[in-house]
Amino acid sequence: MENMTLQNIVRACGGVYQGTQADREREVTGVALDCRKVEEGFCYIAIQGMPCGGADFITEALEKGAVCIICESAPDGTAGNLIIVRDSLQALEDLAAYYRGMLHIPVIGITGSVGKTELKEFIAGVLGQRYHVWKTVGNWNNEAGVAMTLLGVRTVHEIAVVEMGVSHFGEMRRMSKMTGPDTGIITNIGSCHLESLRSREGVLQAQSELFDFLQDDGVVYMNGDDDMLHNIERVRHKRPVTYGLDSRNDFYADNMINHGLAGSSVTIHTPAGRFPVEIPLPGEPMIRHALAAAAIGMQYGLTVEEIQAGIAGLTLSGSGSNIIRNGTLTVIDSCEQASPLSVKAALDTLASSGGLTVAVLGDMSGLGGPGGDEKMLHTDIGRYAVRKNITGLICVGRLARFMYQGGCKEKEKTLHNTFVQYYETKEAMQTMLEELRRLPQEVTILVKASRNMAFSTIVEALIKS
Repeated sequence: MENMTLQNIVRACGGVYQGTQADREREVTGVALDCRKVEEGFCYIAIQGMPCGGADFITEALEKGAVCIICESAPDGTAGNLIIVRDSLQALEDLAAYYRGMLHIPVIGITGSVGKTELKEFIAGVLGQRYHVWKTVGNWNNEAGVAMTLLGVRTVHEIAVVEMGVSHFGEMRRMSKMTGPDTGIITNIGSCHLESLRSREGVLQAQSELFDFLQDDGVVYMNGDDDMLHNIERVRHKRPVTYGLDSRNDFYADNMINHGLAGSSVTIHTPAGRFPVEIPLPGEPMIRHALAAAAIGMQYGLTVEEIQAGIAGLTLSGSGSNIIRNGTLTVIDSCEQASPLSVKAALDTLASSGGLTVAVLGDMSGLGGPGGDEKMLHTDIGRYAVRKNITGLICVGRLARFMYQGGCKEKEKTLHNTFVQYYETKEAMQTMLEELRRLPQEVTILVKASRNMAFSTIVEALIKS
């Protein structure tokens, strides 16, 4: 980490140095919040609540070769270079902002209610056809994750793609201060984290903080199909670039051929012309991701051939949605998060897969806004699932009973033959799982709920031999 000397670290985070004077000009080779990841020459930042993190692991970090420790306090008799700060998390963010200021590469910042991780992979995959790209690991998109992503950039990297998630006002502003994005992207505005952000208007306000520290010549991209984003005419006195399926967008797609779970073929239209693209991942959201990635690729000088190759070669393992095939059974594992927007997108994908289609849906968390929003939003999902005319809808959980009620009402209205069932707990549906596993014909099953529902056990039960 060039220029990351202990003296500069002290200056960046406003700490008090307690250590060997001769080490002040020593450069650290990396930063770790987890003592298990400390290597010789690292700086260990002790933040309580992190896995294997906090003051209790300072001695272990020093024994593993940490050259300095950033902490709020240390055990008596600690022998090592300490930088004492008032708030270790704030020190991490200050350090990341300082390091970002020394970088001479573009930083792309991605936010939105749904699809951030997938879009990050699309953009990194396209830009990777020409550049050495550094990107957020997995979906570590909170403040600590953004800081660690920035601190992971090395001289070999030519561009960074940073994913940023938000659940409270002010978070995105702090992330934007760290990243100082050259390019900013918002994927969509959904009903997420309403317990703190209150409404979709609040979600938009919180996500728009991404642009508070946008570079003066920065470029903003927005999903122009989103009803709340397409009305934004100016960001920092510039018109945002829009992408989407509607032809009014700057980048749009048509001639779409659906290949089910194998993806789709589309024609991408750009201000500079049009070209065909093969998208190897299913669902309409993936087409929008391809459009955004194409737009970013053109901004950074890629050829049409490079953009086509980057999109066609994509895989999204570990992105929060995974397709598992086992004999006649195909499982769409999407157990990491669930919001109304993401569940509807997943149902669209399921409905396009053909054959027997079953959705196993659980509670969506974080929708506890005023006016009984969580009940209404769950009811709407049940209605939407039946309108997609899938074979079966299985609702599991306390709030999922409203999905069930919505689905039943929609059946009466549409006369669709969707089988709708409700279970209060996962354990109560074991017999149903056995029946699904033993179906003799091809069946595709979507499993989706918020992480706290732990629906990974349902996936495991479905795919076991």
